[in-house]
Amino acid sequence: MIFGRNRTVRHEQVVLPDQLKDERDRQVEAEAGAAAVSGEGARGPHDVAARPGTSGYVDLGGLRVPAVRGMKLRLDLEDATQRIVAVTVTMGRSALQIQAFSAPRAAGLWDELRAELLETLSATPGAQVQEQRGAFGAELLTRVPASLPDGSPGWNVARFVGVDGPRWFVRGVFHGEAAYQPDAAADLERVLSGVVVVRGDGPLPPRDLLPLHPPADAQPVRRRRPTEPGRDVLGAGRGDAPAAEGGAADPTLPGRGPEMTETR
Repeated sequence: MIFGRNRTVRHEQVVLPDQLKDERDRQVEAEAGAAAVSGEGARGPHDVAARPGTSGYVDLGGLRVPAVRGMKLRLDLEDATQRIVAVTVTMGRSALQIQAFSAPRAAGLWDELRAELLETLSATPGAQVQEQRGAFGAELLTRVPASLPDGSPGWNVARFVGVDGPRWFVRGVFHGEAAYQPDAAADLERVLSGVVVVRGDGPLPPRDLLPLHPPADAQPVRRRRPTEPGRDVLGAGRGDAPAAEGGAADPTLPGRGPEMTETR
């Protein structure tokens, strides 16, 4: 399993009374209500029951990723087993790692896992962790000390988001400019929002990875740089990905696998 121990975490949602809402709050509520009525703007990832079609997607088995012109898609491998444990989408100077897991029928995982991740990263010497609200709800912005290619000190910056679905959970990790620049994150956020999860009907222990496989029409390309060692704070192998402030390997990714470019 990729994630660590179980723990009960309780969160409360606070609703502002009308007299405390400003014009921006009312505008957001109005836009959300209009989207709900029209059925447009629904944010994903989505369950396959709601989005059964396959046209326009890269089919990876447990995940279907929307095919966006110019994006690069990489399959991330677990060192010990060489199984695919994640998919990383790169656009420009930003990257998004996506993983899908099984979840309990009666409860989501993100509150619990976010608290575990916050605790783990907070214990890392020199790390800075901030909990904030973003496009997908509660998220974590992390800055971990790292060495730049020239040996000078720098940071690995990452933004962790999570989405709970029916018996599944999706974790997204934004790297590069998308981790700290909202405008740079917009395209990759749309990719994550368009993801379709295919959990299957069979029994799976909570927190198990959903099986992934290469797309049938994959077009492999040569690696541009070697894999650098690191350790996933949630327990998964080694990795490398674009760093926001420097070129060091990010410690939260599994090993690098084959790459392909989708232009459909």
